[in-house]
Amino acid sequence: MQKLSIHGGTPLSGEVRVAGAKNAALPIMAASLLTAAPFRVSNVPELNDVATMVQLLERMGVKAKRSAHAVELDASHVTEPFAPYELVKTMRASILALGPLTARFGEARVSLPGGCQIGQRPVDLHIKGLEAMGARITIEEGYIHAQAKRLKGARIFMDTVTVTGTENLMMAASLAEGETVLENAAREPEVLDLAKCLIAMGARIRGHGTDVITIEGVRELAGVDHAVMPDRIEAGTFLVAAAATRGNVTLTDAPVASLDAVAEKLREAGAHVEANGRVAAHGALSRLPHRHAGAVHRAERRGRGRRVRDRDHLREPLHARAGAGPPGR
Repeated sequence: MQKLSIHGGTPLSGEVRVAGAKNAALPIMAASLLTAAPFRVSNVPELNDVATMVQLLERMGVKAKRSAHAVELDASHVTEPFAPYELVKTMRASILALGPLTARFGEARVSLPGGCQIGQRPVDLHIKGLEAMGARITIEEGYIHAQAKRLKGARIFMDTVTVTGTENLMMAASLAEGETVLENAAREPEVLDLAKCLIAMGARIRGHGTDVITIEGVRELAGVDHAVMPDRIEAGTFLVAAAATRGNVTLTDAPVASLDAVAEKLREAGAHVEANGRVAAHGALSRLPHRHAGAVHRAERRGRGRRVRDRDHLREPLHARAGAGPPGR
């Protein structure tokens, strides 16, 4: 697809189901490398990155079976803990294989997302964290080579908040010996979803949803059947589109509590947003003062600072409706 051609001026209306979150599905699929037991993930979005992750896992020897919005994975016979550049370059989330492979197999060879680079790399915090847990890591010809008989628990402070770094180290620590504490950890709902999946597999994790996550390592993890959380970015996009066009849209399986910041700003703009009910809204986003342009982004950033609770994954109908008439110009 070379371009999107959009002809506006029409209010959006109808009902749409919110798909599973890609940013939750990818690390959860990588977590299948932590166990030899059957592993099933449902509510998986149909996206290229998901197909690439399946291809990457199959490249390692994982048996994969895809069906409608679900993937069944069997990592009982991984033949090669290797993530080649040709796959990693198309999907940066491939780095999420590094922690699970090192933790379970004692070795991993994963391409750097940008190939061979000089200077600071975007995955340096992943590398430093694994080194703190006792891994021996070398970087040769654009590949990270990690080795460890068994990772050891450690206290790890991350200089900057990193979602994939938090996820990678949390997965690795689940099979490490002893206790690992991740400080300045990411608090996004997708991190919480991964933690819930790992806990269902038998991992001992507490503090997920805060900036300090504690993991007590176990010898092995069991299989799981886990449903991926709904995509809050997709849901927010539909809400904004409904309000901007003065439409009437219902979202099903929406991550209601994760959309608090977006809903608040839409209401300020004149839209009515309500869970489990319909209410009319008046006004148009096109009349929103420019000072609000960055307000939603700032509100979402503030939302990351609060503790994310399990209710954030509640899946409820969410309705956005605005006044009739053509959108403001």
